[in-house]
This record gives sequence, structure tokens and C-alpha cells, in this order.
Amino acid sequence: MNTEQQEALLTIVLLAAFADGEKADAEREAIRRIAETLSGEAGSPNLTRLMQDVLLNRTSLASACAGLTDTGQRQLAYEMAVSVCDADGQLTDRERSFLADLRGQLSVNASQARAFEEQAEAMVAAVPMAPVAAVSAAVASAPAAAAPEVTGRVNEAELDRTILNAALVNGALELLPQSWASMAIIPLQVRLVYNIGKAYGVTMDQGSIREFIAAAGVGLTSQYVEQFGRKLLGGLLGKMAGKTIGKIGSAGTGMAFSFASTYALGQLARRYYAGGRIMNTRLLQETYQGLLGPARQMQSQYLPQMQEKAASLDAAQIMTMVRGG
Repeated sequence: MNTEQQEALLTIVLLAAFADGEKADAEREAIRRIAETLSGEAGSPNLTRLMQDVLLNRTSLASACAGLTDTGQRQLAYEMAVSVCDADGQLTDRERSFLADLRGQLSVNASQARAFEEQAEAMVAAVPMAPVAAVSAAVASAPAAAAPEVTGRVNEAELDRTILNAALVNGALELLPQSWASMAIIPLQVRLVYNIGKAYGVTMDQGSIREFIAAAGVGLTSQYVEQFGRKLLGGLLGKMAGKTIGKIGSAGTGMAFSFASTYALGQLARRYYAGGRIMNTRLLQETYQGLLGPARQMQSQYLPQMQEKAASLDAAQIMTMVRGG
């Protein structure tokens, strides 16, 4: 893709990110930081400028769509927008209206569009939906700092393996060119937190888990904005004539940043549940940031395993994982 086509795709992603008109300040700030980071990479479009154009209404959906003339790129743009709008687990009326307008502007194939929408809905629906009443289940209090090897019936070593494996899978997904790969990352993070809570005898519904993730400062929408941005700028994401362009990423095309966010989130959830769920928002965010640094250092160490996983993953396997298989 040339620079103009990249900018058109990124503009559509940003328009999708703000389509609901209700983004929290923290999420907006996260997207702004991502825009600045990606704009600073050599040869990259000025994503900071694109974001300002979107927020100040200096651009339009029609002009962005007009910049994409290839059928494959138009389908890709729609898939990316659906993923971003679905990031928080449910579509608002404004997001549905935005996607309907986008379908018309892009003239995407109706059957292909619906197939991807159903895939996105299935990803969200596959995550456990426990009764809301179960959220208030009592939890035995345990020290949040240094958990022992085994806390009651909780096998901490097994939880460590669970968290590492989830991080490896999400890192591998980020190295794949298909849009469904990025779409699975947040549902798998929700599944991870659900399983950790369950290990400590707590069952939360999907909405509560997503609120916990957001409270920790792990942006839902911003994760997808960053993943799609890095894939586009790294030449990893693209479709032409129904065929995927690109190959499994390497250290040069993607460092699997979702590994770090997933690993840190898993360790945070373990401390949160083991400590009796008494962390406030400030402590959640401080603890997550403290865990994120070491997790980022682990990325390079585990990159070969992520690349190996990426080579064998397909959509059916990922859906099985989201469902808990």
C-alpha cells in the first residue's frame, strides 16, 4: 500500500474508534500516545495529524473511503472498523449506524461483511457470561504482595503457566496478517482473567471483567488501534484479490506487544483475586504499569516461541481457545 492508502485505512480506524462519541479520557489519551509513537517511525504517515483531523472534524468518512479503490483494501477497512467498534464487547446504536454508513461508502460485499460481523459477534459471545449476582461472591482474603506457592487450592505455578501461554498466544496473533487474529486478542484476555478469578473461587461476568481491564489502564479500543497501525506500517496487514499479503512477523515487522499487555494483565488479575479484590483504580493502574516493564523485557526472549505458534494457528483453533478449549 502507498502512503495515501495507509492514511485512508488509518483514518477509518480512528473514525471507528471514536464512533460512539463516548470514549473515556483515559482511552483517548492512550490512542493519542499511540498516534505519537507510530508517527515517529521512519517513513510512517503522520497518525497524530490524522487523529487531530478526526477529532476536529477536518476529515470525513466519505473522503477516507474514496482513498481506497481496491476491493480487498475496502473489505479490510471494514473488518478493521468492525473489530475496533466491537472492542468493548457491545455495539452502541451510534457504532451500528457508523458501520452501516461505512458499508455503503465502501460498497463492500454484503455476504462477506455479514460473515465477518458474525465472526466478531461469535468471538464476544464465546467468552463466559456468568450471572451478575455471582460477581459479589465472597473471596477469602490473601496477601496481595507475595503470594505463596500454593494458596488454598490455587496452584500458583499452574497459574503462571496459564498466564505465560495466554501471552504467547496473543503475541503470536499479533504477528499474523489476518484481521481476525487481532480481533481475538481482547476476548482471550477476558477469558484469561475469567479463568484466574475462577481459580480463586470468584466468577465475574464479561462486562465486569472488561471494566476491570479498563480500570487497570489496558485500553480496549486503543489495543486494536495500535495493532492495526503497527501491522499496516510494518507491511504485515493487507488483502488483495482475496489473498492475504504478508507473512509471519519478525522482530522488524512486529514485536508482539500484546504479549506484554496480556502477561502483565494476567499477573495483575492474580494479585487482585488473591488479595480479596480490594485494589482501587489507582493501585490497579500502578501495579499494572509496574508489571508491564518486566513483561516487555520478556518479549524478545519469547519471540521465537511466538513465531512458532503463529505458524500453526488458524481461526478455528482461536475460536476454540476463546470458548475455553
